[in-house]
Amino acid sequence: MAALRTLWMGLALLGALGILQTRAEAQVSPQPNFQQDQFLGRWFTSGFASNSSWLREKKEHLYVCKSLVVPMADGGLNFTNTFLRKDQCDTRTLLLQPAGTPGSYSYRSPRWGSTRAVWVVDTDYKDYALLYTSASRDLGQDTHMAFLYSRAQTPRAEVKEKFTTFAKAQGFTEDTIVFLPQTGERAAGL
Repeated sequence: MAALRTLWMGLALLGALGILQTRAEAQVSPQPNFQQDQFLGRWFTSGFASNSSWLREKKEHLYVCKSLVVPMADGGLNFTNTFLRKDQCDTRTLLLQPAGTPGSYSYRSPRWGSTRAVWVVDTDYKDYALLYTSASRDLGQDTHMAFLYSRAQTPRAEVKEKFTTFAKAQGFTEDTIVFLPQTGERAAGL
């Protein structure tokens, strides 16, 4: 009888965790009437918020990076990021696959062995875009991130405030929100 009770308690706990995760993700949805063709082009990663301690520990070594977003034949996006690493430009490409509603994507991370959901939550297409990502690697290792992309290397103060408000609404705290410094003359490729 005790074993059966333990089993039911375990199933109830897993169910509750599933409900909590569903509620957290339900708060994030893609921008209504998202227009992928207007989202294409050059963006700069100007800020982020993350629950990843590894990323927050590395923030002192991170700078604004340039992203180029181009369409793929399957309706997805080729998201190529160029960033400064050890005083040299490095490039990473993410192949975002459509995931239902326009503005919702997924990609498989070969490095981490996880599938990440990506939502373009808010954008005016000409100035800023707010993105949210979520991934589960192992039980208890969910990673959530919010990103501020801007068309200029230095986003306007109102855009930074909009991002801060968005990130806090997703549960990020002030110490997990980072605005990236420009690379300056250190990286001509950005």
